[in-house]
Amino acid sequence: MKTIDLVYFDAGGGHRAAAQALQEAAALQQRPWRVRLVNLTRVLDAQSSFRRLTGFEPEDYYNLRLRRGWTLGLGQELKLLQMMIRLGHAPMVRLLQRHWQRSAPDLVVSLVPNFNRALFEGLRQAAPQAGYITVLTDLADHPPHFWIEPRQAQTFVCGTGRAVQQALQAGVPPQRVRATSGMVLRPAFHAPPMAPAERAAQRRQLGLPEDRPLGLVMFGGHGSVQMLAIARRLDEVPLLFACGHNVALRAELQALRRAAPHAALGFTQDIPQLMDLADFFIGKPGPGSLSEAVQRGLPVIALAPTGVMPQERYNVQWVRDHGLGLAVRTVRALRGATAHLLGELPAYQAQVRARRNEAVWEVLEIIAQELAAGEGAVARTAQGSRQPG
Repeated sequence: MKTIDLVYFDAGGGHRAAAQALQEAAALQQRPWRVRLVNLTRVLDAQSSFRRLTGFEPEDYYNLRLRRGWTLGLGQELKLLQMMIRLGHAPMVRLLQRHWQRSAPDLVVSLVPNFNRALFEGLRQAAPQAGYITVLTDLADHPPHFWIEPRQAQTFVCGTGRAVQQALQAGVPPQRVRATSGMVLRPAFHAPPMAPAERAAQRRQLGLPEDRPLGLVMFGGHGSVQMLAIARRLDEVPLLFACGHNVALRAELQALRRAAPHAALGFTQDIPQLMDLADFFIGKPGPGSLSEAVQRGLPVIALAPTGVMPQERYNVQWVRDHGLGLAVRTVRALRGATAHLLGELPAYQAQVRARRNEAVWEVLEIIAQELAAGEGAVARTAQGSRQPG
């Protein structure tokens, strides 16, 4: 049985979500693999020294900024992070080498940016025959040295034409660039939509109208204070708020008086069902949330203020270029954008429903091909070594 390591970290939720999606999909297809999730933070800081010294994990500060919407300046901080990664490159490679010498994977799939040079070199030193794949969990790269390391003999999996173009322009040989139909999503997002009768019943249960367009407002697993401003700005639009783990935000939204009905829910894993209740989506321009909404048939309004994270700048263009919705810079602009979207809702819904994303299954097939190619290379090497001199 082949062993596959899926490498993630918790800076943002998309990396872990993509790793879990691939693990779940492999189990559903009964692939003959041992699929392991590898938290890169735990490998590089196995004794949790950073947490003991500071009281929080390395990703916590980044995630707090995302929840508060404090994204201005992250471009400069990214450059500082990349400089620190370069300075710590040799020690990281040694740690990764020791890790993979012990665990001996047949293939490593990276779902993280910035660390792919160290990950690749550590694996090569520990297991030269093991394959290495980087699956971009962003719609586009943010070069240099963010996702794509063009000098590495590995496979790059890109979910948009823009990312494919970037990889080729960076000098990656075409045979090492594989395109998928979108971002990797959990298998639940590929399930059939909720039946109309159930949809109507669940709306009634939440006190929401059955005969008016409903917007789903979602800003990740911890919500955002911007959701209160959205609730007030779109006072006459029925809205469903997904607040995640943010109990205080949910209470404030529940207590809010509005002209239109609304409901505020806490954390749930059933995001596909929540999306099935709605007619359009409002949220930040994250690649995961945008892709999930589109997969469930929802046109999107992306709130993309000045200072949006560098790797998400292309996402707004992606929404506009494909006619999947609108983007606004401020909550103040939401009222006009929402009125426009609702006035053209059937046309936007048709554009969204025309897109089909099968990336999670496509990546599994790429993994299978990579494993088969590795077996072939090993067999050819063994045969060559047996040839008489």
